[in-house]
Amino acid sequence: MKTFTDNAGRTWTVAINVDTIKRVRDLLEVDLLEVLDGKLIEKLYRDPVLLCDVVYAACKPEADARNVTDVDFGRAMAGDAIEHATKALFEELVGFSPSPRDRANLQRVLETTWSVMDKARDVVEARLAMVDADQIVAQALATSGGSSGSAPESPASSPDG
Repeated sequence: MKTFTDNAGRTWTVAINVDTIKRVRDLLEVDLLEVLDGKLIEKLYRDPVLLCDVVYAACKPEADARNVTDVDFGRAMAGDAIEHATKALFEELVGFSPSPRDRANLQRVLETTWSVMDKARDVVEARLAMVDADQIVAQALATSGGSSGSAPESPASSPDG
């Protein structure tokens, strides 16, 4: 079982078992077993709202015992809490796989996913580090003729008006 802490300071336990798989399927029509083909990982990773719904459904018995609604849960999910919940969910899914080969393959898929995401972040950071905001503003002003406004004069200020 993996845990994560939401932004309200509550620690949640993610445990993937047959009951959890069925609950998520029934509540959200999301089949966690599709994780083996890799598409579900991408779908959940790209849609943090769906991901948080899945995590809430996985933690629903615990949430019910604490009287935490899905709205309360969602309000406490942002930033690092989502990343930690994502890792907890995916790592639990790896452990759920009945076949050692499937577990190993899914672990490789997850490691590759994290690696690709880290490299993408590195690229973005490198590009941002090369941006010179003052130079961009100077170029924009130079190409616009240096004028700060391009609206025509009002009729009252024109000689014919």
